[in-house]
Amino acid sequence: MIRPLSLLIAIGLLLPYAASAEVSKVTITSRTTVAEGQAFGTTGAYEKLIGMIEFTLDPKDRHNTRIADLEKAPRGSDGLVHFSADLYVLRPVDAARGNGALLFEIANRGRKGLLGRFNRAGGSQDPTKMADFGDGFLMREGYTLVWVGWQFDVAPPLVRVDAPSADAPGRVRFSFIPDARQTDLTPADLPSYRPVGSADPSATLTVRDRFWGTPTPIARDRWQIVTANGRPQIHLDGGFEPGRVYEVDYPSTDARVAGVGLAATRDAASAFIHRTDLPVRGRYAYIFGASQSGRFLRQFLHDGFNVDEHDRRVFDVVWPHIAGGGLGSFNERFAAPGYSSFPATRFPFTDLEQRNASGERDGILIGYKPDQLPKVIYTDTSVEYWGQGRAAALTHTTIDGKRDADVPDNVRIYLLSGTQHGEATFPPNGGNGQALPNPTPQANVMRALLRAAHQWATTGTKPPDSRHPQLRDRTLVAVSALRFPELGGVGDPRGIEGPGQSVKDRFAPLPFFVPQVDADGNEVAGIRVPEVTVPLATTTGWNFRAERVGNPSTIYALLGSYIPLAKTRTERELKHDPRPSIAERYKSRDDYVQRIRSAADALVKDRLLLAEDVDNVVQRATRHWDWATGTTQTN
Repeated sequence: MIRPLSLLIAIGLLLPYAASAEVSKVTITSRTTVAEGQAFGTTGAYEKLIGMIEFTLDPKDRHNTRIADLEKAPRGSDGLVHFSADLYVLRPVDAARGNGALLFEIANRGRKGLLGRFNRAGGSQDPTKMADFGDGFLMREGYTLVWVGWQFDVAPPLVRVDAPSADAPGRVRFSFIPDARQTDLTPADLPSYRPVGSADPSATLTVRDRFWGTPTPIARDRWQIVTANGRPQIHLDGGFEPGRVYEVDYPSTDARVAGVGLAATRDAASAFIHRTDLPVRGRYAYIFGASQSGRFLRQFLHDGFNVDEHDRRVFDVVWPHIAGGGLGSFNERFAAPGYSSFPATRFPFTDLEQRNASGERDGILIGYKPDQLPKVIYTDTSVEYWGQGRAAALTHTTIDGKRDADVPDNVRIYLLSGTQHGEATFPPNGGNGQALPNPTPQANVMRALLRAAHQWATTGTKPPDSRHPQLRDRTLVAVSALRFPELGGVGDPRGIEGPGQSVKDRFAPLPFFVPQVDADGNEVAGIRVPEVTVPLATTTGWNFRAERVGNPSTIYALLGSYIPLAKTRTERELKHDPRPSIAERYKSRDDYVQRIRSAADALVKDRLLLAEDVDNVVQRATRHWDWATGTTQTN
């Protein structure tokens, strides 16, 4: 039975959960049932908890010494650093009917994405109505969903951490690419680090066409940086040119201890698993993060935060999604957590130890004892191999590019073939690329991998083997060896340069490997969803910048391409398209749909698709056929 909401709220308001150690207090300010109290399968009804967690950290504790500038933060009378973070939870009303697993999400720029990614739901940031929960997949599976604030530079009501200030001067360095000509620009992901002065002579602004190109200084009397609406704004006489890479560097005194977000994630999860006096509890803890948040999780692992202050493993499963080989600006002085330009140039890339060109030895997981290691799942799209320096290939090759790297038994690496960083809406329409954006679906594979991860953690049943391109079978190749077909009006991806192929004093030389393609231009390795196996288009992880957003010889960050097949042989021959047309490939709509279903059934057999999702795959592909062929039919 669901208890009255008024009673639930009163308990949360009047009885904060106090305790000692790393989590000092959890206060629930709101507790309500969701989805009108409707049951989700055998799990039953769900409720929502909103509140705050208060933390204390000892800067002298060896588990906290990796937090940049923690020793410079203000301390309480107890000698500890105090801070707080937002808490948001969706859980079964009857905990005994759940699956015992806490599924944390690292909120991307303070936003919640789990329901959209796994439940086919909309983008509500405060899910309450039944429609906000999509098809209820995560609820039927029995998860308790948890969001704890980690990022200090987002505004309420987004999920955030109130990171303490650091008494530490320094310099802010940040690059950005405008998409339009403008004279005044506020970089979207730059925190509110105020400049010491608008005309400080030590401040610099440079411009270049490639991240690895030689920066050209812009005369100091042509630009200035000021604070506008609490955020840095840059004015440039003559305006910024779209598509070019600008980098600003200036002194500031507004540093924050951004790394407390790593500790908040660690300590909240540990407390919810091991303590009995808190309102959120579970037997297992998993954590998922996409893009920026996936890079955060790689940093979290690398910096040793999957071990709590009692030397216990924190998360049983860690899942960085679409992070590539990137880390990020999450735990350093003047951190810029939202900054994502060329993060993969930060060593290390692989889980096991490697040595870079400078002789440094490091690896993401090398600091853990066997019983502290989580099970790790890396999923990447084609974009992470191609764009913005994420260099996903470096997560499974040696740093010299000579062979495939060893992948430990507790790690799985999957390429979602022919997909882009975040799938475009279907049907695709114009954007900032020269080609249509890539709408190839990912969600159904993600649902299957989540179920496999849960089985891995709870029963020891191993998930499907890694599926990614490899050097040994030539499904991973240097960009110059790509066999992409010549298509009219489509830029040649072999012309895309990589770091280390030009200016080597700025970036250490790194190999640039990408997935090899078939005669259609579709990738041959990885997890190929039915719409890639049975194609109506070529779908890629790159897309050249449209002329209107500048620099059209380079690719647009995080964007893939959708290049449709010709409908008929006549159309194909008129376009000089080497790819067989739709009419030449498939006898009919029914023939196409049957091939889609067969491809889906094969993925089910390999545990890369759930049997209950096959109909969804077929329905989506059928819509694709009708749109691609310009027909509308009903069954």
